[in-house]
Amino acid sequence: MENVVFLDRRTVPIPLPKPTFAHVWKEFDQTTPTQVFERLRNATIAITNKAPIRQTDLERLPDLRLIAVAATGYDCVDVAWCREHGVAVANIPGYAREGVAEHVFMLILALRRNLLRYAAAVREGCWPKSPQFAILDYPIHDLYASTLGLIGYGAIAAEVERRAKAFGMHILVADHRGAAARPGRTPFEEVLGRSDVISLHAPLTSETRHLVGALELRRMKPEALLINTARGALVDAAALADALRAGRLGGAGIDVLAEEPPKEGHPLLDPTVPNLIVTPHVAWSSRQALALLAERLLANIEAFVKGRPQNLVS
Repeated sequence: MENVVFLDRRTVPIPLPKPTFAHVWKEFDQTTPTQVFERLRNATIAITNKAPIRQTDLERLPDLRLIAVAATGYDCVDVAWCREHGVAVANIPGYAREGVAEHVFMLILALRRNLLRYAAAVREGCWPKSPQFAILDYPIHDLYASTLGLIGYGAIAAEVERRAKAFGMHILVADHRGAAARPGRTPFEEVLGRSDVISLHAPLTSETRHLVGALELRRMKPEALLINTARGALVDAAALADALRAGRLGGAGIDVLAEEPPKEGHPLLDPTVPNLIVTPHVAWSSRQALALLAERLLANIEAFVKGRPQNLVS
């Protein structure tokens, strides 16, 4: 009999298939770090999307055999400890790659074509007052023949690249700062300097935290865009806000922040920061992607219980 506990069920707001094996199922809408141990005390299988499962709790959970992450990113789990102590960790790679890639291009197009400013001008009644047929107050830039720099290259970045080629963009790919050169990759600093759009697709690790800070922003073209749909802590938020205010960057589209939900006063939630679009970590959450996530989440658990684990990161 498996004891399954879903720590943050509200993050997957669709019905889930029922496991076929004998089990007890318990779920909570959300779980704070201080509640994790008590809720997993008797669990053999834990499900988490973002609720943290850290070493201090894992050390006191001898029955826990599997952590099924309801996401692609698994930085909410102390994977190194799990690997050392025989706790399996499975994630769900690629389930939202199409949707996230679409979100990336929604942000790029909105910024390159000044969509928000022009839409606001129409709402504010500027068009009827225009002395000519069009309002031409804000610059518009085509994507054709521009350069997209991808930092990190997994399933989502590959989907972004495929769409970029359809727009006629040139593509550069880099690993994180300081990574060894590999065939097909361009040095990180060179990608920063040559790209008209930088899109981040690296996992959050000790090497990639604040991957883009004040120095990296100064290396970018002053009219370039920065897009982050990966992990918030890849970017130094204060440095990005400063660069946008100073006009040292053309714009930024952000779907993730280092702390979510963010606290009041976060530098990227200040409405006075120009040329910035922030969405609340929703790039992954299309109805189609959620349905696929639910299917693959249960498939990971079923495979583990049957002795054929899949998608293991530990």
